[in-house]
Amino acid sequence: MSEIRQVVRKASDNPVLEALARVGFIASAVVHFLLGYLAIHVALHLGGEADQSGALAAVAGLPFGRFILWVITIGLFALGLWLLIQASLGIGSSSKKRWLRSLNSLVKAIAYIAIGMTALTFATGHFTSSNASTTHMSASVLAMPGGRILLGIVGLVAIGVGGYFIQKGATRHFKRDIRIPSNVAERPVIVLGVVGYVAKGIVIVVVGILFIVAAVEVNPTRASGLDGALKSLVALPFGQVILVIVGVGLIAYAIYTVARARLAHL
Repeated sequence: MSEIRQVVRKASDNPVLEALARVGFIASAVVHFLLGYLAIHVALHLGGEADQSGALAAVAGLPFGRFILWVITIGLFALGLWLLIQASLGIGSSSKKRWLRSLNSLVKAIAYIAIGMTALTFATGHFTSSNASTTHMSASVLAMPGGRILLGIVGLVAIGVGGYFIQKGATRHFKRDIRIPSNVAERPVIVLGVVGYVAKGIVIVVVGILFIVAAVEVNPTRASGLDGALKSLVALPFGQVILVIVGVGLIAYAIYTVARARLAHL
């Protein structure tokens, strides 16, 4: 087992993979920046799809958009692969903390690879809708034996992940992931991290709540993913203001992620 771990660790230290993983952080930043922009767009009732599909469609409409989408795809896949390697390093360990870190890396790897798959469909010219995909997936789950319970569990997991992001931002635990700059950039990086993680966590919690509502009502259209979560915030009292703040928070997370591309421990 130790020999296998040495091989895996050597792979994770590959400079090419590390460079591509940093590109993956920048790719993630582009997606989150556009998500924040689209959230503000929705708050102002200007329409649009405020999810990964909407963000990637916006990239596709840029000059050299197809090339940028391929860079985003490769970067996200590389970052996902790097995280999978990090997750595998905890296998066989007797340390509970190490297992938790491995599980955390695995969850993040799945998330980045999933967004990478969506980016790949756009890069190859096959436009898709994350909203429609989520609704279709929810309908398929509800049609299964015990589907309501399973969809409810998905919602609870999403709420847990969102709570983790909120806690990580509020307690500044994200500082362990990066080399904190010792100059005037230190405070802005920390502020961006706090605001960004909390905003992203709130959005994921709302997504989880919508999954649970869909399970209770046996209505897959209620589980409408990120777009539905953001649009549901508009219906709340002072919803426009809340959604604008969330949108600004997602943009803050994007800027923090750009800094993380340079400062991350890889």
